[in-house]
Amino acid sequence: MKSEINELAKILKNSDNIVFFGGAGVSTESGIPDFRSADGLYNLSYSHPPEIMLSRSFFDTHTEEFYQFYKEKMLHPDAKPNKAHIVLAELEKQSKLKAIITQNVDGLHTAAGSANVLELHGSIMRNNCMSCDKQYSLDEIIQSHGVPLCGCGGIIKPDVVLYEESLDQRVMTEAIEAINTAEVLIIGGTSLNVYPAAGMINYFRGENLILINKSKTAYDKYADIVINENIGATLFEATQS
Repeated sequence: MKSEINELAKILKNSDNIVFFGGAGVSTESGIPDFRSADGLYNLSYSHPPEIMLSRSFFDTHTEEFYQFYKEKMLHPDAKPNKAHIVLAELEKQSKLKAIITQNVDGLHTAAGSANVLELHGSIMRNNCMSCDKQYSLDEIIQSHGVPLCGCGGIIKPDVVLYEESLDQRVMTEAIEAINTAEVLIIGGTSLNVYPAAGMINYFRGENLILINKSKTAYDKYADIVINENIGATLFEATQS
């Protein structure tokens, strides 16, 4: 694995057009559980499966129950950026990394200092009144009781893409453009099983495709470098070489 990390280090050193595409594995190193692991949301016992409780129809019809689950399992206000977030922010400051495309909603890339973050599934950090569109912070949602309500009486909804909702087309377009024009695409912490996001890899036309994930993916055979290790430790080691 040392040779792959050395090769990654050379690519990072010599390229100034890198795009990073990340999934839940980036955030697990900050203590945020993913959906599909043994300890993930899909393996918890609730009155309904998580994919139902995190759907738009459930939000509309069982709003209080949605928020109970959402606050207990989706919000991790004490989580801090890990090595992966910090290294990526530094690469952006060096004008090497052009964009971060993330499936995560925790806001940790922005907290680490990254500016061009394309959040495919939205962010828990943003919350809007469904009636007047007034914005609310994460702290205000956490401190609320029951269903968070706006001063106008409207229900506040997190700016996250729920099941049954479409991805933001502007964000999708910018993400596809970033991947299509990248010289280097690093994919980290994702099994590439969630569509349509995973399908964006097909837009890559650059020179080096790098996959960093603890487990194998269906796209490994197309990659120039495959590293089955923690994303944070891998990026940190590669940038220290």
